[in-house]
Amino acid sequence: MVTLLCHCQDCQRQTGSSFSILVAVPRAALHVDGDALATYVTVGADTGEERRRQFCSKCGSPVVTLLAERPELAVIKAGTLNDRSWLSPTVEIWCDSAQPWRAPIADSRRLARGLSA
Repeated sequence: MVTLLCHCQDCQRQTGSSFSILVAVPRAALHVDGDALATYVTVGADTGEERRRQFCSKCGSPVVTLLAERPELAVIKAGTLNDRSWLSPTVEIWCDSAQPWRAPIADSRRLARGLSA
């Protein structure tokens, strides 16, 4: 659906970087094999809604975030994809909390906060 960069503080903390590269897909299209996913719940600063941040309980890699206010979406952490060469982020969100030293993505739409519902 969309590939984006998120500069929120939760994504910075979760990636250990200045942003997270995300791929939003229909939740019904997401299938994760195995039973290694664990969940860490946070609350979105823009909505006050729950974020179910799922990660691999064996290696700790963040895998997907499920948003309470957008139950039809699954937000995949792009670093977990086998082939990332096709990714082309077109939107940056939470730019208000972006690090001043980050390199902006050319031709992306920049939003001060999160995606609107």
